[in-house]
Amino acid sequence: MCRSSEPSKGGYRSPEDLKKTPLNPFPDPAQLLPDERVERIRRIQVNDLENLPFFLVAGFLFVLTQPSLALAQWVLYGYVISRLLHFAAYFTAQIHEVRATFWTIGSVILIYMSVRTLLVALGA
Repeated sequence: MCRSSEPSKGGYRSPEDLKKTPLNPFPDPAQLLPDERVERIRRIQVNDLENLPFFLVAGFLFVLTQPSLALAQWVLYGYVISRLLHFAAYFTAQIHEVRATFWTIGSVILIYMSVRTLLVALGA
């Protein structure tokens, strides 16, 4: 994976991005071609957009069940750490099994929070 600190100057998605502007003084149709560095970050963002809203809702409802402070810290910090590790694994192009492990840890935590919240809400 290329780790150049130079801006990509490509990876644009929309044809209107090829208009001449002060930030893109020399537009080139090649700028619409996929750029792996840009696509990797785009995939990371989409993955976060798919997962974080559920965590925010489940976490808020979980906190309303008044868990012990220690349990809340383990669960909430555990989820955040698993997502940060997933981000790092994705960003550094680790194999699928590494990314899947961190994603699974976060998902299990999310399922736990959801089930516990439902059980408390149902009075079980």
